[in-house]
Amino acid sequence: MDCCQCQGIESKFDQGYVAEQLEMYREDGPKNTALQLIEALQAEEIQGFTLLDIGGGVGDLQHGLLKTGVKNTINVEASSAYLAACKEEAEDQGHAEKIQHLKGNFVDIAEEMPSAEIVTLNRVICCYHDMPQLVDSSAKKATQFYGVVYPRDIWIIKLVIQVYYNFRFWIQGNPMRIFVHPTKAVEALLRENGLVRHFHRNMGVWQVAVFKRQ
Repeated sequence: MDCCQCQGIESKFDQGYVAEQLEMYREDGPKNTALQLIEALQAEEIQGFTLLDIGGGVGDLQHGLLKTGVKNTINVEASSAYLAACKEEAEDQGHAEKIQHLKGNFVDIAEEMPSAEIVTLNRVICCYHDMPQLVDSSAKKATQFYGVVYPRDIWIIKLVIQVYYNFRFWIQGNPMRIFVHPTKAVEALLRENGLVRHFHRNMGVWQVAVFKRQ
């Protein structure tokens, strides 16, 4: 995991930051966008399905979907602190044996990953510089559903991210950057991989979408 962006992710999502996120999750549950994605997937026949969650954070999607019928999950995470937090929460919720945790850049290890009925990227596409490679390699792993939360492709959001987030990262010397990748480009790659949009909802800065394999 030697790419600059991954090093920046490790620095940004450190133990202090992640501890706050885990506390918020325990107090309030999943963020609204994660909850919407969970509910959209739960509306489908996913009993007994497997989940590949890329950039799982504290495990919002994994914990939520395991409670409602998903059989087991693989959690691929670039942040050591997030990986530890997800493990801790899985122990607390009593389903640690159902989650396999892998540390690394998904793109680097994609060929080694098994397919899953559900693949999810919750606020992950915006944290990766090479969107085509990430989306293409992850889409190939989804045999039924592909769920994503990523920024809406509009100018005001792009401006805020550049001025507020990326300028601050630059000042801090952190190589991490946030990206607003074109929605049309993301969806075109998914269509090329046989996935069509099945659900979509705009939620402020974010858009939540589920794609279904034809």
